[in-house]
Amino acid sequence: MLSALDRRDRPPEEGAAAGLQGFAVDKTFLSSLKGILLETELALTFIIFICFTASISAYMAAALLEFFITLAFLFLYATQYYQRFDRLNWPCLDFLRCVSAIIIFLVVSFAAVTSRDGAAIAAFVFGIILVSVFAYDAFKIYRTEIVPRATQGDQQ
Repeated sequence: MLSALDRRDRPPEEGAAAGLQGFAVDKTFLSSLKGILLETELALTFIIFICFTASISAYMAAALLEFFITLAFLFLYATQYYQRFDRLNWPCLDFLRCVSAIIIFLVVSFAAVTSRDGAAIAAFVFGIILVSVFAYDAFKIYRTEIVPRATQGDQQ
């Protein structure tokens, strides 16, 4: 029987090492169009969060929540971990994430610009840029993932 000290000093078994390899980052994804879009969305969302923190703290929760959601999608896609959850329709979830972010940032950006504060105006400008990035991402998801699956379903 092995004591706890002996088990801790031994190298991990093949199963444990294989489990850790599931979180390896796919560097080709990070340089792909989808990876660059997610990284851009993440950076712009963080900038908007900082602007809202400096001016109107009531709106910073929306930016922070979207930052964490985008970070989760970037992590799941970059590590290919989303493939373990094969029952979820990932293109549809990603499309809904983009559409909901478009609506949220349009409302919050136009509400923030009414304060006439410098940081709020900067948040408005970055918000409009972010909305356009989310719209492009939603368009690409729709054209590459959702429409081809719908036509495959019609043929069967």
